[in-house]
Amino acid sequence: MIYDFLAMKLHVFNPEHDLALASGIANFTAPHAGRALRADLGFIPALWADDGDAILVENQAEAQRKYHRLIGVAKKERRDVQFVTKHDLRKLSLTGVEPWGWDLVLRSQLLRYGVDEGLLPTVDGIGIIRELSHRRHAAMLLDETDVLGTVGEACCCSSADEIEEKLQLHPCTVLKAPWSSSGRGIRFVEGELTPSLRGWMTNIIRTQGGVMVEPYYPKVKDFAMEFYSDGQGNVSYLGLSLFHTVNGAYTGNILAHEEVKQEMISRYVSTDTLLQVQERIKVLTGAMYKGRYKGPFGIDMMVVKGEETERNLLHPCVEINLRRTMGMVAHYLTSPDPTVRRLMRVTLEGRYKLRTRKLI
Repeated sequence: MIYDFLAMKLHVFNPEHDLALASGIANFTAPHAGRALRADLGFIPALWADDGDAILVENQAEAQRKYHRLIGVAKKERRDVQFVTKHDLRKLSLTGVEPWGWDLVLRSQLLRYGVDEGLLPTVDGIGIIRELSHRRHAAMLLDETDVLGTVGEACCCSSADEIEEKLQLHPCTVLKAPWSSSGRGIRFVEGELTPSLRGWMTNIIRTQGGVMVEPYYPKVKDFAMEFYSDGQGNVSYLGLSLFHTVNGAYTGNILAHEEVKQEMISRYVSTDTLLQVQERIKVLTGAMYKGRYKGPFGIDMMVVKGEETERNLLHPCVEINLRRTMGMVAHYLTSPDPTVRRLMRVTLEGRYKLRTRKLI
């Protein structure tokens, strides 16, 4: 293989990142679904890579074909990137590495593949990312995003007795593991704890040091905001991530112009509240990540049905994803034409596929 570029940045799609980060170890083996998702959709970073960059994939020809098909359907400009395999990495003159998310597993893999250790975060640096990914930071951000029209509380309990005290305060409660992925590690409690729940709590406290406890809120709509931290105390807003649902079930991400998405979410919660929350989060996370984290992150939010009034409320920080997100993938696939609306979804048809189609 002859490469056209002497120096390039390496991009890696590692969707098993959340599980790897939760494990806290370098020799973690992801479940089959995570490994398959990485193998099938490894070409995705080509959407945001710069011309001349390299994308780590398992099959170069297949990645090239899938990428060309996707941008053809989405009518996006093709990036002049190189798809490379792990066997090629020792031959490349890399200037940097940008993964979906940093964890010890990926660091260990790249070292084995011959990537210069100087291009990778240190073990301590990844430890900082893991610590910042603990759900207590979402609880802290939630507590300090005290904007009119918002709601939400959460705390980290380190004992079963402390959890049981919190359970008495609300008719229905949500328990969350400090680190988990895609809905894993979440339990709903209504009434007394079952033996099964007690066992789960005991295990999470033993392995992760505590359990997050928060009231159950009657959800009206899920969405997210996407941001970027420069690591120097400055955070920029990238846009909204809106989800498409059918009968309340997630079916994909909406691809639409930012003004269109703003109008869509304003049907549920005021634009003024959204803008205030956005600005508050930029200030708070700028301070939180200064000197500690450089890269993209997303914040999951939800619109909540108000209990005392007919007005909806905004839960401004359900979860922080300290990595790239599918909402960011949607951002790069969105047409600049404000009249075009599409749906992006990942399907499993023997293999994982990223598809887009027009929204009626």
